[in-house]
Amino acid sequence: MADARHDVIGIGNAIVDIIGRCDESYLTEIGAAKGSMRLVEAGDVQKIYQTMGPAVEISGGSGANTIAGVASFGGRAAYIGTIADDEFGRIFSHDIRSLGVTYESQPIANGAPTSRSLILVTPDGERTMNTFLGISTDLDETHLNLDLIRESAILYLEGYLFDRPQAQKAFRLALDTAKKAGRKVSLTLSDGFCVDRHRGEFLELIRSGIDILFANESEIKSLYQTESFDLAAKQASSDIPLAVLTRSAKGSIILADNKSVEISADPIEQVVDTTGAGDLYAAGFLFGYARGLSLETSGQLASLAAAEIIGHLGARPEVPLAELARQRRLIP
Repeated sequence: MADARHDVIGIGNAIVDIIGRCDESYLTEIGAAKGSMRLVEAGDVQKIYQTMGPAVEISGGSGANTIAGVASFGGRAAYIGTIADDEFGRIFSHDIRSLGVTYESQPIANGAPTSRSLILVTPDGERTMNTFLGISTDLDETHLNLDLIRESAILYLEGYLFDRPQAQKAFRLALDTAKKAGRKVSLTLSDGFCVDRHRGEFLELIRSGIDILFANESEIKSLYQTESFDLAAKQASSDIPLAVLTRSAKGSIILADNKSVEISADPIEQVVDTTGAGDLYAAGFLFGYARGLSLETSGQLASLAAAEIIGHLGARPEVPLAELARQRRLIP
């Protein structure tokens, strides 16, 4: 949209990712199921941090990864997420601003610590997340910058943040604000367990004004309580103007206006770390859609971004995504 200051604004957990390698025996030792995301308390996260070995620390969180991806494509991006006035809060704000993202959330003193996720990557590239949510889940209506939302073409809501009632209220206020400003609203379901906890609330939110829904195969089947992907996709297409459904190596399907666009997964030599694949897929699609590109081109940008991210450690691009997209002649 020509009058928008930003292409996409995200609202989600502001988390510092601490990413390291490990073998499967270490996961057994700390009681973490391989490939899962579990919530841990402050004491547990400190114990794992002390024993996990060398690690990379970078600002993360699912929604923030998506917004960082939009910026890497050359998009104008903004983010809202709560941090504490501590070392990890300073890491988060410095990292995300260094990417060119507008981040105006003020650090909060005398509260919970900044959220962090210890991401353990096994030799096969599978990631296991141990997340201490900290202050990020304290986000409520008072933390929203409504002017930033009004000035952004697309609002992107991170499903992981949906657990607390005050965050649900903030989502609804943000949605209403965006819709009244004539903007599009998108939601990612984030995680199948998240859907299981809030199925009714998610469906209510979706039917009350979500324009673009992102979900993987297990999440969309969980939402509609069916073992059939085709049936879940059909129900999604009747509930949402635009549903973007990812299926890992099978690629993805974009459903809009009674038509289906299939996007192949980009080939990759080796899967190093799957952290952030869905986040970056959303980034590519949202960037393309905000810039008025076709559904097919937006899907190809999404697939390109997901392939780049799983080829190395961490959930932030190592190569500017705009450069890769130009090489493929997907953008000028």
